Amino acid sequence: MSRPGPRSAACMWMRGGTSKGGYFLADDLPADTAARDAFLLGVMGSPDPRQIDGLGGADPLTSKVAVVSRSKRPGVDVDYLFLQVFVDRAVVSDAQNCGNILAGIGPFAIERGLVQAEDGTTAVTIHMVNTGQTAVAQVQTPDRRVRYAGSARIDGVPGTASPIPITFKDTAGSTCGALLPTGHGVDVIDGVEVTLIDNGMPVVVMRAADLGITGRESREELEADAGLKRRLEAIRLQVGPLMNLGDVTDKSVPKMTMVSAPTNGGAISTRTFIPHRCHASIGVLGAATVATACMLPGTPAASVSVLPKGQPKTLEIEHPIGSMAVVVDQDADGAVVGAAILRTARKLFDGVVFAPGAYR
Repeated sequence: MSRPGPRSAACMWMRGGTSKGGYFLADDLPADTAARDAFLLGVMGSPDPRQIDGLGGADPLTSKVAVVSRSKRPGVDVDYLFLQVFVDRAVVSDAQNCGNILAGIGPFAIERGLVQAEDGTTAVTIHMVNTGQTAVAQVQTPDRRVRYAGSARIDGVPGTASPIPITFKDTAGSTCGALLPTGHGVDVIDGVEVTLIDNGMPVVVMRAADLGITGRESREELEADAGLKRRLEAIRLQVGPLMNLGDVTDKSVPKMTMVSAPTNGGAISTRTFIPHRCHASIGVLGAATVATACMLPGTPAASVSVLPKGQPKTLEIEHPIGSMAVVVDQDADGAVVGAAILRTARKLFDGVVFAPGAYR
């Protein structure tokens, strides 16, 4: 195997949830942020709609990076920085978390020796650098080795794999400073009722009907709707400052989620732009945030959702290719105080990745 050099780095490519990307140790990447981003753009083959000269898959869901290091924080095993590498623009953004890529952090940390595996199940406590949140991933490690094979199934991924339950802590307002950064459950932007909410991911939640769609359209149909995309972007640019995100022109947040009544026995149906492409499913933290919006009386999400009885509540968040289960815990006043999601991950390759110029 080739050794890492100035324009190469050790890398593990993994599927995490319904996304995939490169997992790096922080020490294996350039310390300078500009140099790091240039290297990662080269690795992915951006900017180019096909990412033909790199490992990116011509989709935001397959153009992602995790940067991992041993944590110095008490009670935390590793620090995880998520980077979204844009496909057709020379942009690398750290403005958000990614709960799908998060699913691979525990296995990666164990494989790289940052966390010692237990015999059976290993709990990996992860600090998410982007927003300061903490998550705990339970990784199957029989005989102190990561097991990727298993019987867990998640929509959007063929086959089955080992389950990785992830519990999130202190997610409310992680990016925007408050669960509801405007202080309101409902705001009106361009005549559309919206909920501006952040329970792990900044999301604008709107009724699909208010945008002139049913909410049952395919991803391809929505991506072809130029008028809808213009309306969504106009709203997104206006709410950026209201959500304490500033000018979001070149940011990947907030996500834009249109909701409608469930059609397959779930709690709510969603169609999400992330922010300019329609998501094939829905992000982990986006799903947790939408589930929280469902619990807020009088909001667009609450008006179309069907909530299960009992505590804790398991909300199936429907999306274009299935659904994602979110388990929400509430306090005595009904406020959401915790969320957990089941994900899976798989190691795809482990080796050395090269950026342009590596062979000079």
